[in-house]
Amino acid sequence: MSAQSAPTPVAIIGGGFSGATVAFHLLRLRPDLERVVIIEPRANLGRGLAYGAEDPSWRINVPAARMSISPEEPNDFNDWLTASGRLDEDPTARLPDGRNFPARAVFGQYMGEQLRAFGDKIAHVVATAEQVEETPQGYAIACSDGRTIFAKIVVLAVCHPPPSPPAMLADAFAGHSHFIENPWAPGALEGIGAEARVLIVGSGLTMADIVASLDRFGHRGPITAVSRRGLRSRGHPPAAVEPYGDFAARPARTVRELVRRVRKAVAEGAAQGKSWHGALDQVRLQGTAIWRALPLPERARLLRLIRPFWDVHRFRIAPQIEATLDRKIADGSLTLKTASLRRAERRGETMQVMLRSRGGKSKGETETLAFDAVILATGPAHGGVFTDNLLLQAMQAAGLARPDPLRLGIDVDLNGRVIGAGDQPASDLFVAGPLARGTFGELMGLPDVTNYAVRIATHVAERLAEQQACQPDRRKTPAAIPASP
Repeated sequence: MSAQSAPTPVAIIGGGFSGATVAFHLLRLRPDLERVVIIEPRANLGRGLAYGAEDPSWRINVPAARMSISPEEPNDFNDWLTASGRLDEDPTARLPDGRNFPARAVFGQYMGEQLRAFGDKIAHVVATAEQVEETPQGYAIACSDGRTIFAKIVVLAVCHPPPSPPAMLADAFAGHSHFIENPWAPGALEGIGAEARVLIVGSGLTMADIVASLDRFGHRGPITAVSRRGLRSRGHPPAAVEPYGDFAARPARTVRELVRRVRKAVAEGAAQGKSWHGALDQVRLQGTAIWRALPLPERARLLRLIRPFWDVHRFRIAPQIEATLDRKIADGSLTLKTASLRRAERRGETMQVMLRSRGGKSKGETETLAFDAVILATGPAHGGVFTDNLLLQAMQAAGLARPDPLRLGIDVDLNGRVIGAGDQPASDLFVAGPLARGTFGELMGLPDVTNYAVRIATHVAERLAEQQACQPDRRKTPAAIPASP
């Protein structure tokens, strides 16, 4: 392995939105830093899975005026859209009420521009981090290209694990060209014929994206979306709604009490002519206080019983995509079914799936349907993050990290520091991004991820100051990153 004469102050593993935002704010807080290293195999920083997709039909799900790399400048991205001319290139991104919902790739372009402003202060190592080991000076990060990066402080900003297909489907349809386990893979949907019968397993945001893509490709065949509860992601209110209600002053200690209070707030808001969106927005804003007040068994109960309903109300779809779903449901080309998968069988190129109804008058009844394409839209497999991610698997084996008690991601303390086998948080190992949500609760939407990234950058800056105070005579300039072997 290659070596460095001195460790770099900070290395960030993962260069999607979370990792890039930590770097952005750290360099703002500590402009004296000559370099922050980001280890990311993708060619572009700041995009990740969500904002690296080039499909123009996949739009941001939050109005542009609420998306920014800087919480103190909430209109930054919206202003950039106008100044850069991106809105002129996509007239359908602007709604009559002035809200903008451009393609997600456009937000990725915005992120790239923000990072390029730092020049070579951000060193992008185009590789995958494979192992992290403790050293007397911090950590050694072994990369897939043979390099070893030595760092005093490490921030884990690893991405979501890929979807995990139901074993029934994986066994029956393995090798079928139109059994699509990862709909985000480039070109994954392009080979589906215009008249193809399509089954989408899942009915949330990913399903909506898939339908929007198929519609853009001119698909006219029947689409069936199936999920255990048959819940579809909701849309945005027709006009801006201020958050209302208070769920943090005396937070509920049980899921039953929390649901009762949310329903009461929604009812009181409705009596005043307010949309339910405002109450749910307040729950999101106060999410960490709500989550932390619930005992562990109640958190597990919330995930099991309430999370599916929360997700479809909290994570709303862009109005353009909502209109596509409404149109296709109205003309009969899209059907949502509340059902579970009972059997799967391949007959030539046809994929047959038996569904068992879970709701309505047909509850308990089964039907077998034939499909030409089956697409997985169940979302990231959070429960398997330590088995699917080889880096985290190695870190767990070394005692450096462990899953949180609910297996939503990585166990961290309230400062975002990783808790390992010794039950104590590491001073110089942090987690940025949604994989810290086992501790913080609501940590999936971009505004929440941004605010959390600022907190992590602040903690890292404070830790750097502590290190420098303890070693005032040490050189503060990081050594050069060794070239690829």
